[in-house]
Amino acid sequence: MKKSYINPSLPLIVLLLVIQSCSTPDSVRDPVWPDKQWAVSTPEEEGIDPVAIKAIHTDINAGKYGLVDGFVLIRHGRMVADYRYAHNYDSIAAAYDTTNHMFNYDHPAWHPYYQRSNLHTLQSVTKSVTSIALGIAIDAGHIPGVDVQPMEFFHSYDPDFSDQRRTDMTLEDMLTMRSGIDWNEMTSYELDENSCIIMEKSNDWIQYVVNRPMREQPGTRWDYNSGVSVLLGKLVGISTGQRVDQWTEERLFKPLGITNYFWKTTPNEEVDTEGGLYLSAHDMARLGYLFLRQGNWNGKQVVSKAWVEQSIKPTVKDIAPDNSTNNSGYGYQWWVPSTDPHIFSAVGYGGQLILVAPAYDLVAVFTGWNIHYDNTSLSAREALAKRIIPATTPDPAP
Repeated sequence: MKKSYINPSLPLIVLLLVIQSCSTPDSVRDPVWPDKQWAVSTPEEEGIDPVAIKAIHTDINAGKYGLVDGFVLIRHGRMVADYRYAHNYDSIAAAYDTTNHMFNYDHPAWHPYYQRSNLHTLQSVTKSVTSIALGIAIDAGHIPGVDVQPMEFFHSYDPDFSDQRRTDMTLEDMLTMRSGIDWNEMTSYELDENSCIIMEKSNDWIQYVVNRPMREQPGTRWDYNSGVSVLLGKLVGISTGQRVDQWTEERLFKPLGITNYFWKTTPNEEVDTEGGLYLSAHDMARLGYLFLRQGNWNGKQVVSKAWVEQSIKPTVKDIAPDNSTNNSGYGYQWWVPSTDPHIFSAVGYGGQLILVAPAYDLVAVFTGWNIHYDNTSLSAREALAKRIIPATTPDPAP
């Protein structure tokens, strides 16, 4: 153990400052930043009871969380848990239609991993990444702000502006899933009437979404809509002059050190910004860490603090007041539990999670592929709040 020597002849005020300096962890005073790899530590060294982490790992192995592929935990910028779980997805998929195309969720070359690499499907975590890319475009002045009327950018798709509600829609209405567009996604993705599935089977996703009729006044009702997230990605491309994947690589991934990714494209080569991104679990943690550090990455403000704060503010509250979602609120394509402002998350179909608890300097990542059945007795979405934080010693006040 490293020892600190304190001279007893020091004046009291200086002595107190020295004691405070010696007792405050470096990780609290100065953030640690990953280079090509995350710095590695142990739960004990970062103030987490290792028994709790071991218990989660044991429960995952026992199948209590269903098909979990990865579990990563970051505290104080250091990786304290890094588990990967092997499942035979070729065997699992054999019971379903395995037609080989990238939007078949049962083909093992495409889901949950991209071509059996370590790149894991993010599904709707992609939406949160798209929101960051959009925020960077607004910060750069390419879009005036969230009060802009976004359908004005889509004139080439000939929207029906005879309905005033389409004109009234704001960018914030889109970001917060209150677009007013008629959309049916609150049903199983295995059903053909799901609007997202219809869109994914179409040749022109943008046109499909633009052609949807309006159902209510924008800003009045929350209605989960992956099509709107596709429009947000296209808006980044229209406003910046760069396709959204190129913009994101240059302005977001490169500063964070993310060099390996795959992003699906639609039949007419639009980027799938609602669910098509693949990353490693380690790089998913970088995205959570960026937001934990309020958009700053090692001294560079990648996206503005104001955008981060607005993104994780529960603009929409109490969407589904039940135990599984903890009275979920919704910000700018991020989930923000209304009853616990200290934890926010990016959530994707099948068990993709980036969970962030700023008050505890924690980022947790789970990947998985629970899509056909719910045989789980535990929820990975609740693991941070119910199992990790209770086992974590709070940092001393700065």
